[in-house]
Parts: sequence; structure tokens; C-alpha cells
Amino acid sequence: MTLSQHRPWMPPGERGRFWPLTALRDLVDRIAAGSPARLAVFSFAVVVTAFTLLLLLPVASAPGVSTTLEDAAFTATSAVTVTGLTSVSTAANWSFFGHVVIVVAMQIGGLGTLTMTSILALAIGRKLGLKSRLITQEALNIGRLGEVGSLLQIIVVMSVTIEAVLAAVLTVGFLAAGEPLPTALWHGVFYAVSAYNNGGFTPHTDGLVPYDDAPLILFPIALGVFLGSLGFPVVLVLRQAGLRFSRWNLNTKLTLVTTTVLLVVGWALFLAFEWANPRTIRDMDGSQKVFEGFFHSVMVRSGGFNLVDMNELEPVTLLMTDALMFAGGGPASVAGGIKVTTLAVVFLAILAEARGDRSVIAFYRTIPEDALRIAISVIMMGATVVLVASGLLLSLTDAPLDRVLFEVISAYATCGLSVGLSGELPPAGKYVLVATMLIGRIGTTTVAAALALRSRRRLYNYPEERPIIG
Repeated sequence: MTLSQHRPWMPPGERGRFWPLTALRDLVDRIAAGSPARLAVFSFAVVVTAFTLLLLLPVASAPGVSTTLEDAAFTATSAVTVTGLTSVSTAANWSFFGHVVIVVAMQIGGLGTLTMTSILALAIGRKLGLKSRLITQEALNIGRLGEVGSLLQIIVVMSVTIEAVLAAVLTVGFLAAGEPLPTALWHGVFYAVSAYNNGGFTPHTDGLVPYDDAPLILFPIALGVFLGSLGFPVVLVLRQAGLRFSRWNLNTKLTLVTTTVLLVVGWALFLAFEWANPRTIRDMDGSQKVFEGFFHSVMVRSGGFNLVDMNELEPVTLLMTDALMFAGGGPASVAGGIKVTTLAVVFLAILAEARGDRSVIAFYRTIPEDALRIAISVIMMGATVVLVASGLLLSLTDAPLDRVLFEVISAYATCGLSVGLSGELPPAGKYVLVATMLIGRIGTTTVAAALALRSRRRLYNYPEERPIIG
């Protein structure tokens, strides 16, 4: 056996030109062998650090602008976690190179660092190891272990195809809005990636507000956000089974039904609360009001784009928005929050308790008890993160509770809607939101997976004793 066979880190002349990528994969394999949760944290930490350094380069900032470490870290984290919160103006602070960095960060963050790691292995001609396949299977809810490699390729092709179609339509929309072809093309690509990955970043100073009467811009963005928030497992099922409800699995049914209910409820409540608000939509015509309500309801659960100033909303609308952001989107999606299936499982458990049923039933399927325990744990963990982060920001600023709570929930749910607090925070406050965004993107799913993996069979049972509940 040769020396190069013993030492996988040998230079390209001895191991091939992809030796740095191979060495990186070997490192990832070693970390994955120890803990999938540790791998998730490590992956996001490395990616966020890399993009922070890129945004600190002078070429990434607009002429005459000097970017601080906290703003670079905040923007990199927001892009990689596909949140969309900004501490500085995306249009004014970053150069074209900076915008490209943000787009690439959103693309990587949307697909997920673990997914990208597996794709990297396939790209350099390596077979996925069993541990990598198990991690990817868990992350994407793939039924058969042997399908992991092929489905990863399908996910990439499908994502790129959807983004390309969105970019083409959006380019036409921006051309119709009067932009020259090169600018319209770039904005089409930027918004396509930002929408499908639920990034919420915009290269325009005023965001989408100047285009509130441009359906060729707003509808594709809303559609991209909706598709991205469903999750890869749901999109794969729809790709295979189409619209035949009977052939959907339980995850797809719960995701689509709950998403539809939340979309309609958010739409109706926004119109009810804001119809007569002179600061938002009162002076618009009826059809425009209806569309504003629809757009807001799509965006509050992870999209991050807005057509009205969040500071001008009625307090009850802000509270409703907080709740919808906390709910989030579908599991294994680019959306954040506690996920709609978590909300559905807890609601069904409450309904079963009210009816006196011993089992939680949904669409003629029994939901296991451990799924309910994980759902409750996810909700409690999310509420705890929001509580702690809100308390820290209240101690660091003089901002009122409603603004702090809105910004924190938006960060935890990786939504990106903002009342402008992120840009007003001191450096310590920005790092609090950085941590909140990271926890929101990787914490919920990681803890849920850890709880599931740690479940073990006991060979004995302790005596039961019921405490007083309620």
C-alpha cells in the first residue's frame, strides 16, 4: 500500500485535483460520525464565518461605505439563515459584489448546509456514506435510504428550474416597470433566489413598495415564497403524486391543509384589522386592499417582503403577525418558525382530548405519542428562545416591548419582516439577533431530531402517578 493511500490529505498530484474538497468531506464525515447536531452547528458556523469575511472585503461595500464587523456578521447570518432582517440598507451599503455574495449565501442557506455537503460529495464523485445518507434522510424526510442520492439531485434541479422560471418572469416584470435589460435581468435573478429561498432581501432602497401595482413582479414573488415554504418533502410528493389527495402522505396533507388555513385566516384578519387604517390601506380601492391582505398573509410566515410599513400597522395586526411568524412554514423547508405540522399535531391532540379520544388521529392515521412530545418540546423551546432574546434586547435598549417582540419573533422564525429595530440596536443587540436567527434556523429541527434519536426502549416501567393538570 502506498503512502498516498494512507494519507487522504496528500496534494493534488497524488490524490487528484479535488483533494481539498475530499479533505473537507473527510472532516465532515468525522464530525458527522460523532453527532449530527454538532455537524449542523459546525456547518452553519463555517458558512456564516466565510460570508462574514467576504462582506468585510472593501469590494463588497458601496463606494465611501465602511462596514463594521457586527453589520457584516448580521447580514451574513441573515442571508445564510434566509431571514432577511437587515441592520444596514442592502441597496445603499453593499456593492454589486456584495449583492452577489448575499444571493449566493441565500442559495446555500436555502438548500441547507447539510444538503449542500451531501451534494458536494456527489459533485466530486464520492458515494454518500451511510451516516451522510441517514442525516440527509432525516433532514429531508426521505422514505427509502437508497433514494437519498437521486432525490438530492432532483432537489437541486427542481430548485434551479423554479428559480430560473421565476427569474424570467420577474425580468419581464422589471422591464415593463421601466428598468433597462441588464438591471431588470439582475433584479429578476436576485428576487427569484430571495423569494424561493424565503430570503426577504431586496436590492431596492424602498423594497417592493414602488411596485405595488406591478402584478408581474408581485405574483411571482408571492408564488416563489409559497413554494419555498412548503418544504422539499412536500414538493417531491406533489411532483410524484400530483394533486391526487389520496396519494399524499400524512406530512403533505397536514402541511398543505394547515398552510391553507393559516393563509386564509391571516388574509381575512389583515383585511378586518387594516381596512379602515388611514396609515396603511384605507385609501386604496377594494381590489388593491384584497391583494395587500393576500400578499401580507403569504409573507408573514417566512417571506419577509412587505408592501406596507410595519410600524404603521394596528397593534392587533402586529400581534396577529407575531403569531403567524411564530407558526412558520412546512418542515424541511426554507421557512422558519415552529413549523405548521407542529402546530397541527398539537391542535389535533387538543381536539382528541376534548373528544375523549385515546389516540390522536389525522386523515385516518394515528399520530405516535413521541411525535406529540417532540411537537410540545419544539413549541416550548421556541417560546423560551423568544423570551430570553426579548429580555436581553429590553435590557440593552429603550425600545417598547411590542417592537422588540416583533423583531425577535421575526429573527427566530427567519421571517425578515421588521419594524426597523435591527438597524437601531447596539452591537451587543445585533449579536443577540444573530444568535436568535441561527437558533431559529438550526435549533428547532436539531433538537427535535436529537430527541427522536435519543429515545430508547426501557425494559421496565415505573409506577404511574397522575399530577394535577390545569
